[in-house]
Amino acid sequence: MKSRFLFPNKYKRVGWVLIALSLPLGIAAQNFQFTFKFLNLSLIKEGSKDLSMLGSNNNFTDEIACIGLIIGLILTAFSKEKIEDEQITRLRLESLQWSVYFNYAILILTIIFIHGLPFTVAMTYNIFTVLVFFLVRFYFLLYKQKRYKGDGI
Repeated sequence: MKSRFLFPNKYKRVGWVLIALSLPLGIAAQNFQFTFKFLNLSLIKEGSKDLSMLGSNNNFTDEIACIGLIIGLILTAFSKEKIEDEQITRLRLESLQWSVYFNYAILILTIIFIHGLPFTVAMTYNIFTVLVFFLVRFYFLLYKQKRYKGDGI
């Protein structure tokens, strides 16, 4: 079965590099207010009809980290393995299905038990959870399969 929607295997490394750069940047921006000064940009004030009237400065460090992390997770999750056979395709599909179910179970619990600003923060993290759960599940199943084959059983 041909996987039409997967990136070539070489993009997996690019994805891991993006994750390795973006995750610490995002944590530093979110928890320690770290910013890159060159990412300070003026935005149009909300409600302003004149595009020439610029509003307050806004720093885009956290947005860059978020975009980098999303792209890195996508490249890592959806790049072909060196040997992409039907067994890998099945593991990939099962992992994706499992991650969607698990993500929505967590989302339902979040809706029930978390309110206000913490809910907004939880939803921000929820952007990444489907891909993170998918990667964890997929590589766990891949590891189990390789270990099982390695035992000669």
